[in-house]
Parts: sequence; structure tokens; C-alpha cells
Amino acid sequence: MSKRRVVITGLGCVTPLAESADGLFSALLAGKSGISMIENFDASQFTVHIGGEIKNFDVTKYVDHREGKRMDLFSQYGVAAAVQAMNDSGIDLAKEDLYRVGVIMGTGIGGIQEIEAQHIRLLNKGPRKVSPFTVPRLMSNAACGNIAIHFGLKGPNHAVTSACASGSHAIGEAYCNILAGRSDVQITGGTEAALSPIGLSSFCAARSLSLRNDDPIHASRPFDKDRDGFVMSDGAGVLILEEYEHAKKRGAKIYAELLGYGATDDGFHITQPLPDGGGASKAMELALADAGLVPEKVDYVNAHGTSTKLNDLGESAAIKNVFGDHAYNLKVSSTKSCLGHSLGATGAVELLICCKSITDSAIAPTINLENQDPECDLKMDYVPNTARDAEVNVAISNSFGFGGHNACLVVGKV
Repeated sequence: MSKRRVVITGLGCVTPLAESADGLFSALLAGKSGISMIENFDASQFTVHIGGEIKNFDVTKYVDHREGKRMDLFSQYGVAAAVQAMNDSGIDLAKEDLYRVGVIMGTGIGGIQEIEAQHIRLLNKGPRKVSPFTVPRLMSNAACGNIAIHFGLKGPNHAVTSACASGSHAIGEAYCNILAGRSDVQITGGTEAALSPIGLSSFCAARSLSLRNDDPIHASRPFDKDRDGFVMSDGAGVLILEEYEHAKKRGAKIYAELLGYGATDDGFHITQPLPDGGGASKAMELALADAGLVPEKVDYVNAHGTSTKLNDLGESAAIKNVFGDHAYNLKVSSTKSCLGHSLGATGAVELLICCKSITDSAIAPTINLENQDPECDLKMDYVPNTARDAEVNVAISNSFGFGGHNACLVVGKV
């Protein structure tokens, strides 16, 4: 039996730059930044005052007020991106076996805003005033559950939580479900809304974040020697994965084919990556082997590229480990320079960007790359500051997370 093929037929997102895939990619190509002063809560007492905040989000554009009110913000973002992606795909669910349409979503933290709000109610008003919707809002599987409920889907459905690799792991597991014949369509991706007082203060305490409060648009600067930490963001990315023959039969628009998936763990440290990038290298090697591709076939790497010293050095080393001399022919960019780091959502948003690179023959830049860190290798092309027109036949997306989690996805032109 020939291997089933998996293609991507729908894209949706909620990001600090735009609330659509086309809008996001246009903003990235223009080198725009979505980083700004935090406005959704008073951050004046924090060491960090900036983030990739979603401004003026209105969930009632996607669901009715009552349905939206029962969700934490991370679920609202996930449902909004899923509605966009499903509309984009053109799938008519009335013609589908709903037991063969599933949902797998990633989140690094889940409903942290609900936890904060209900803890304040507990302290101020007592336990009888805690909302009966607390658990359904805060649980990590709330986003995938709400997506399934919204569309009436009955296929394989679960949540993935692996820190900043969550979105990529969710997509990889959805891909495996279709390959194994357990489903024909999967709604998949990642969502996060952790830019809240406890979320921000926790990362401030860990000294992980950039302190460029007076210059937010230049704060996220992957591979630059003057970087001083990552910028925390919110958002969601959702893709519709579909078995190729199923998509072809209904005449679907196809963005790209999902060719391979690799996942490893560093087994080294709860927050620090292996300095030599060994675990990341192996994830890329496994993904390429799954795709049946040699490294020389890859045109573009959307790097995890967080703007932290350890990540940027380790990932650069990993890319050189895998690609050898071809590393100097690759275009490698970090779109976190524009968007910041949306934790469990980031891998899904970045795979969406890879799909747009393939369809639009363009590569988004690494903005704010003014003084390239020589330790990241001055010969590598990190696409500094200006977008490139380029034929992209194969792209890979890297995601790495606390806990040592590594995930790599390979997509290609159909």
C-alpha cells in the first residue's frame, strides 16, 4: 500500500500583526513589527513593559457572544483561527463523515488568564464566588474541545502541551493521524494567551525577556549580538491538514504538502538547550528522513530564533550540523523578530508562514539584525531586515521548548 499523503488546504491566524494569513504575510514581508507597549493591563510595576499584544480582538466576529464568553482568551484565539482556516479550506462538513474529521491543538500554558481571574475572586469574595466555568475555561484541552463543539466534529481530538514546541507537535501528531488512516481531515495548530500579569512576571523573574522598554519594535533581534532576550506574545495559528486524494477529489486549493515530522528531546536541562544543538539536529534529520529528502533539497528554514543567546547559538550549530556546506546556501529567518514569541502557538504560526513562502515565492526577513553575532556564523544568510523574492520548493520549521522538546516539520510545493 502506498503511503498516504497529507496536504495543507486552509490557513488561519490571530497575531499581533494581523488577523489573517494574507495580512500577516504581507506585514512580515514589509518588515513590520507587532511589538508595542502593553495596554491590556498595568505593567508599570514590571521590569518589562512590552509585548506582542493582540489589540482590539473581538471573538464575536467568529462565534456568538454566549459561546465566546464561556472561553478563556487562549480558546477564543484558537477558535477564531480555526474558523478562518475552515472557511479558507472550503470544506463542506455536511458532506463529510464527522468521525473522520479531528482536532489536535497545542498550548504551552492554557487558560492562565482564567486562573488569575478566579484566584482574585477566591481571595476577595470567597470560594462560593468562583465561577462554575473555571475548569472548562482553564483546561489545556479547552481550545480543541471548543473547536470540535463549534463545528460538531467527532474525530480524533486531543491537546498537546510541550512548551514552545506545542504547536509543532500538535501538527505533527495530526499528520500522523492522517497517515495512519485514522482521519481524513485534521484541524490543528497552537494557541496561547499568556501575556498576563502572572505570565509576564514569571518570565521576568526568569530573566528571559528583553528589557528594551523604550524601543519595543527593535526589542526582538534574533542572531544579533546586541540581543537581550525574547519578547513575549499572544496569538494562534491553525492549519487544515487533509489527505491528498480527499482534497483532490473535492477540488481543494492546496498550499503545500506536509512531507515530514521529527521530534526529539535534549534530555539535558529544563530550560537550556544542548549547546551543540544535538537534539535539534536529530529532530531535523528525522523530519528530512520522514520526508525522504536529502538536506540539499531544502531552500528555507523558518528558525525558532528566539533572540536569546543560548537558543540562537544552539540552533545555528544544529543547522550547520545537519546541512553542512549547504547551510551557507539556505535562507534562514526568524519571524519572531516581527511577532515576538507566542510560546505554544509559535510553531503553528511559523508553519503557516512557510506555506505562504512556498505559494508566494517570498521569504520574510529577520528584522533588527544590525550586528550579526559572529558566534552564530557570519557566513549564514539570516535574511537580514529585507524580504527576499525566492523560489521555495521545500521549507522546514523548527520549534524548541523548555523541557528540551524539539520538533521539526517539512513542507513542500505540490
